[in-house]
Amino acid sequence: MKISVVTTTCCCAETVGDCLASVASQSYPDREHVVIDAASRDGTLEILRGHRDQLAVLVSEPDGGIYDGLNKGIDRASGEVVGFLHADDVFADPDVLTRVADAFSDPGVDAVYGDLVYVAREDTLRVIRYWRSGEYRRSRLRWGWAPPHPTLYLRRSLYERFGGFDLRYGIAGDYDLMLRMLMQLSGRVVYVPEVLVRMRVGGQQPVAQAPAAKISGRLSYPSRQRGWRPRFVGLEKPVQGAAVYCCERSKSLTGFAMTLIMCRFLVVLGGCWAVGSGCVGSAGGRGSLRSVG
Repeated sequence: MKISVVTTTCCCAETVGDCLASVASQSYPDREHVVIDAASRDGTLEILRGHRDQLAVLVSEPDGGIYDGLNKGIDRASGEVVGFLHADDVFADPDVLTRVADAFSDPGVDAVYGDLVYVAREDTLRVIRYWRSGEYRRSRLRWGWAPPHPTLYLRRSLYERFGGFDLRYGIAGDYDLMLRMLMQLSGRVVYVPEVLVRMRVGGQQPVAQAPAAKISGRLSYPSRQRGWRPRFVGLEKPVQGAAVYCCERSKSLTGFAMTLIMCRFLVVLGGCWAVGSGCVGSAGGRGSLRSVG
């Protein structure tokens, strides 16, 4: 069973080498690495070309953002299973894909996910926060739970059935896709209770602002497609304002705890499960997330 790992790059010469080496070091042999570059001009493309022999696909052209790039990668992937490793991130160890493949050896499994750690940008061995996903139950999706998207592997047939990332939702595109898949797939979802990915903090957007931006996108979620949609009770504006405030305060551990409490209160108050996932889903969902050090 071939596993396709899709990576999008955009001016990330500083970190993309670690990502490439991480995929190349995987012990699982039946894999391919698909890289979609957004016409980088900082030396990223030269680094990618220097590793061309280990890439099944390398495309460099302007795109509409990270989710447009990921869609291009999914379209070009040939594996039965598709996952993502972002240019700033690395696999936790050389046997990650082997554990993923073992879970998919059961033909009744449609999705596999695991845990994730946030690590220092300058030192991927220094853990800042641990995102313990917890076991999957479909009912938890309505209370804001979501797996860490970089650890989620899906059968390619699900993308053919339900589609890829919807570019209308901007930074909330990953959340939309996970809900769309997990709410409708008929196969089993397997949780691997181990760290699969080390994610560098920072990136293109300040850490404290990213959850707030995701909330803004998710609260305005208009979708009624494919038989499901979020529930709103006319409180989007006050709920959004309160949730964004909580997320902006979550730079400290105290602020993060306040975020957890406030978001759950807002879920009950507003009847909108998207609030909980919008804030906490980008930093742990209803799984266990703890600071380290």
